[in-house]
Amino acid sequence: MAVSKEQKQQIITDYARHEGDTGSPEVQIAVLTAEINELNEHAKTHKKDFHSMRGLMKKIGHRRNLLAYLRNKDITRYRELIKRLGLRR
Repeated sequence: MAVSKEQKQQIITDYARHEGDTGSPEVQIAVLTAEINELNEHAKTHKKDFHSMRGLMKKIGHRRNLLAYLRNKDITRYRELIKRLGLRR
């Protein structure tokens, strides 16, 4: 159900701004997006699992706050990231 260690490491290397970068908003948002997608698939098959749904909602809220921070800080990085992740159709 959770994102594997290898998948997470691959996401970090793909979205890192420099070597060893794990804390930039881009990396955090990309990791959260992968986790949200995994939980979304879980929620489709287990419709009555409300505890996981709460975790999903918390992750969505956290990602929303990080996206708002990035949008206010640097709009070009924000636009590039949402295009890369496929958010905001």
